[in-house]
Amino acid sequence: MKLIVGLGNPGKKYEHTRHNMGFDALDLFAELAQIDVDKEVFHGLLGRGEVFDEDVMLFKPLTFMNLSGTAVREIVSYFKIPLEDVVVIFDDMALQPGRIRLRNSGSSGGHKGMQNIIEQLNSEDIKRIRIGIGEPEGHDNIDYVLSKPIKEERVLIDEAINQVVEALKEMFKTSFDRAMTKFN
Repeated sequence: MKLIVGLGNPGKKYEHTRHNMGFDALDLFAELAQIDVDKEVFHGLLGRGEVFDEDVMLFKPLTFMNLSGTAVREIVSYFKIPLEDVVVIFDDMALQPGRIRLRNSGSSGGHKGMQNIIEQLNSEDIKRIRIGIGEPEGHDNIDYVLSKPIKEERVLIDEAINQVVEALKEMFKTSFDRAMTKFN
């Protein structure tokens, strides 16, 4: 059983903001995999299904970004999911819009949602896919991540979200390492 987690903030106010790229990518993957992510459990929304004959759970924590680890810890613990079968998708200001980066482990890179997951699971050995949103020019970081990308950035971010979906498909067909080689 694989657990794919998309990070974001709940509510209409935050839909399609830079900080919700994890939700957006998970939603697109769920749509293509024909998995409804609509069951409210573990402080989030869960969907279950099969992708390339492998059982998968898709999960969107609804705890707000900085407390994402609480929800992820609950679902990992309840279903006894090994950490090597968890993949977290989130936004990253250190990457330019349109870029994605896959990693097997490492620090949070300053991302508070990922940091909370690392703390709650007591491990940095968590696979992750980061979606570039770029850095703000003259903006406060909080205002920047909670705002919607400008039109030109949105086109690039949508391309990146499509790459995330392709990387997830590659992971299910072959391996996360192969997806890293192909998409980094």
